[in-house]
Parts: sequence; C-alpha cells; structure tokens
Amino acid sequence: MSLLKFVAVSESSPSLQPIDVSLTPQERFEEYLQTRGLRQTSQRKTLVDQVFSHHDHFDADELIDRLPRRGDKNYVSSATVYRTLREFVDAGLLKSFQLEGRTVYEHDYGYPQHDHLYCTRCRKLFEFQSEALTKLRDEVGSEHGFRIAGHRMIIHGVCRECSKSRRKKRKQDLV
Repeated sequence: MSLLKFVAVSESSPSLQPIDVSLTPQERFEEYLQTRGLRQTSQRKTLVDQVFSHHDHFDADELIDRLPRRGDKNYVSSATVYRTLREFVDAGLLKSFQLEGRTVYEHDYGYPQHDHLYCTRCRKLFEFQSEALTKLRDEVGSEHGFRIAGHRMIIHGVCRECSKSRRKKRKQDLV
C-alpha cells in the first residue's frame, strides 16, 4: 500500500512531461555499470523496468511491494533493491530526498527540474515548475558568486481539498 500519493499541481495541470534523452534508462544504467566494471543482472533489469514503467514517487518498501514474491519469476531480494536504488541515484537515474523520515525516490533522468508541494494531511506530493523561482535562485547565486548545480524545494502545508474538507467538518459549522 502506497503511503505517498503523487499528483500534479491541479486537475487542469498535467504531470511533468518527460524530456527527450539519447539513451533509455536501461541503456543509461548499463553504461553506468560498465564504467564501474559491474555487470547487468536480471534483477537489475527487472528493477529498471519496474521503476521506469510509470512516473511516481516511492520508497524502497513500496517498490518491494510491487515486485514478484520469493519463489516467483523475476524475484528480487530486499537487499538487492536497496543496493540498486543507491546505484540508480549514483547513475543519475533517480533523485532521493527525505520526507517524514523516509527516503523517497523520483525520476531524475529524462525529467525536468521541478519542486514539490507536500500536503501534511493527505500526504499528496504535488510537482510544479516555476520560472520565477529558477530566476530568483540564479540571481541569488550570482550575487554570492555561487555556481548553481541545482536545488530541491519541498513546501509543506495543507492542500485545497484538505482545507475544504476540514472546514466542512468543524462542529461549530454544524450548529
């Protein structure tokens, strides 16, 4: 069961669209493994396929829950999942961040720079892009002689839907 829900900023706003890349995630990971003298295994292939079959945010336990069980074809051990997720981050395929004490992963390779709004009530994670935020980031970096490599912003709060439902359920409103 997924504890983290992923949605776009609004009903009319689609999820971030992938950007064109020269290699598939599988090819990019194979290239990464070759540069480190590691071999591509069927378990690693299964994990790349599973992680990149759809765009979502997940933690290791959620990924493990989606994988075949012990004894099934394409079974991947928990230890392999944790180790391979670190390799995906090192290879530039995924980014990781901490959210409520968990390590959460998201696609990096093939997706644009973006930030997040996080609803602390329903646990939805909303992706958004802001040219104004990027411009401000670059201006502040320039003022301080800082070469920007990237940034991560997660804004915590309460989404519109949770705010509406909370207002409707107040006892003083029912009198």
